[in-house]
Amino acid sequence: QVQLVESGGGLVQAGGSLRLSCAASGRTFSSYAMGWFRQAPGKEREFVAAMTRSGGFTYYADSVKGRFTISRDNAKKTVYLQMNSLKPEDTAQYYCAARGTEWGRRPEDYDYWGQGTQVTVSS
Repeated sequence: QVQLVESGGGLVQAGGSLRLSCAASGRTFSSYAMGWFRQAPGKEREFVAAMTRSGGFTYYADSVKGRFTISRDNAKKTVYLQMNSLKPEDTAQYYCAARGTEWGRRPEDYDYWGQGTQVTVSS
């Protein structure tokens, strides 16, 4: 089992950057594919980015491709989401998630979730 705690959210102007972190507990962090999702008020939770267990492959939603970068440090049991060129439409609660097999694109593919961190981008 793994517990996830996100941090790094906040208020930023359009065009700015933020880096989200997700710290995991447990001894088998490297066994989990990791993903980032987001949910805006009144909308469904949507896929943002994911990384395979080894970190060798990454996947992005079209809306963030070229602006966001997912990375992981298995020694620190942490996954990151570097967000650049932020837009007001990126405003949402951001969640990290862990899956005990390879990556997925749907929220239901993931076994464990953090509590989320709020990102607000002002225009």
